[in-house]
Amino acid sequence: MQPFSGWSVADRAPLRRSGVSTPSPLHEVHSELGASFTDFAGWSMPVRYSSELAEHRAVRESAGLFDLSHMAEIEVRGPQAADMLDYAFVGNLATVKVGRARYSMLCNTAGGVLDDLVTYRLEEDLYLVVANAANAEVVATALTDRSAGFDVEVTNRSADYALIAVQGPSSADIVRAVSDADLDSLRYYASMPATVDGVDLLLARTGYTGEDGFELYCAPAQARQVWDALSAAGQEYGLLPAGLACRDTLRLEAGMPLYGQELTEYLTPFDAGLGRLVKFEKASDFVGRDALAARSEAEAQRILVGLAGSGRRAPRSGYPVVGPDGGEPIGEVTSGALSPTLGYPIGMAYVPVEYSDAGTELSVDVRGKSLPVEVVALPFYRRS
Repeated sequence: MQPFSGWSVADRAPLRRSGVSTPSPLHEVHSELGASFTDFAGWSMPVRYSSELAEHRAVRESAGLFDLSHMAEIEVRGPQAADMLDYAFVGNLATVKVGRARYSMLCNTAGGVLDDLVTYRLEEDLYLVVANAANAEVVATALTDRSAGFDVEVTNRSADYALIAVQGPSSADIVRAVSDADLDSLRYYASMPATVDGVDLLLARTGYTGEDGFELYCAPAQARQVWDALSAAGQEYGLLPAGLACRDTLRLEAGMPLYGQELTEYLTPFDAGLGRLVKFEKASDFVGRDALAARSEAEAQRILVGLAGSGRRAPRSGYPVVGPDGGEPIGEVTSGALSPTLGYPIGMAYVPVEYSDAGTELSVDVRGKSLPVEVVALPFYRRS
């Protein structure tokens, strides 16, 4: 399967330069739509177009259209690609079938998370690793270093891709209107070569919003054509362009971790409640195995929990969490916002185990004022 064999050097986006905010291949489109921009991991990306509340609700009720071209794409190719990725990641990538994808983590030798990623198996000996923009260089360097001794080639192909996502209940109808793909056969966490408005691309059924949705990987020079086709098809469904601000509240409602907040190099997958991703049963050794094995057997000290409040004041990242008896902080909010879907404040925080049971009453210090919160199970929102 070689859906991108026709791409030329002229199709590529400019390489990112240190200290320079790189525009997305769709920057002109966003400007025409009146977007507000923010610098994110060295990229100039749309944070909102008109109202992040309207954009959030569009994704929950119909569909939203996202530009995710800041994400990093790293190709791992060769006869030992599966073995190398099993060594590099905590998950079992060798068991991923061609056309499927897997969420996993890249850890350091101490078991700390360097990034959480989605990896697609495009061919028997070809994988595409999609990393968070802020960790692009870290992941590319780690994979290159960990490929030593394996018959593989690691190539950072981030400049070769633009990435567009359609998320929401109407996303399948919108993609179906402009694509030749058999969406009924495309399962969650799967991908296939497809054509959208005559553009060859990789179509994946994944997402970061808690809704059904699709991600489309295409050549940067053809990104506008794909975006415009999806926009036109989505008009009858109420599709809106959506920025990074609503993407954050959507993933928070869905209880999905964000690197740099719920995940860091100082926390292991077990700390984040994602120990299930660590596959000790795989035959191969992997980076961080010994440290993670020890952590899996140790009694947890802190646990990531959900917090639900009332009123309009919302907990924010960095705000102290206080125990039921007041006094000194027992934890810190990692992410928080007023939930557009639920209508009340929500957040995530690491707290000591003894305060982690659902129903436990805590409080958050919101700029000197106490916000009562209750520990709740994650996620806050789950689509029906």
